[in-house]
Amino acid sequence: MSISDLPAINAGLNGTCAVLLFAARNRIKHKAVKQHRALMITAFCTSIVFLASYLYYHFNAGIIYFDGTGIIRPIYFTLLTTHTILAVTVPVLATITLVRGLRARYRKHRSIARWAYPIWMYVSVTGVVIYFMLYQIFPHS
Repeated sequence: MSISDLPAINAGLNGTCAVLLFAARNRIKHKAVKQHRALMITAFCTSIVFLASYLYYHFNAGIIYFDGTGIIRPIYFTLLTTHTILAVTVPVLATITLVRGLRARYRKHRSIARWAYPIWMYVSVTGVVIYFMLYQIFPHS
């Protein structure tokens, strides 16, 4: 494995996290608390691995420029901007939500999870979309 493999691995981690989040939400809707807990802990750990890999990649690879032109360019940068701003909140929101759930503070857990889930899901899904736009559809030269 080389550093050039990390963007695809990171996209895979983001996609995995999105699937885990979706499954966890489904499980809690069906009152399967133990399954929900296990899925959320796994999603949290997946996100930690992603963040470490992402930071390692960007500390070593530097800035990657988007080469798309035309209407796709403002679309990409709008997506990247919203993704980046919301991504900064995910570690804090996810940690608070997870700790409240594990401590059985369910009312407080639910109140923040209503915000944390859609933000975390958006960041996970758009991370995959950004990967495809940057590395697959409009690869940089």
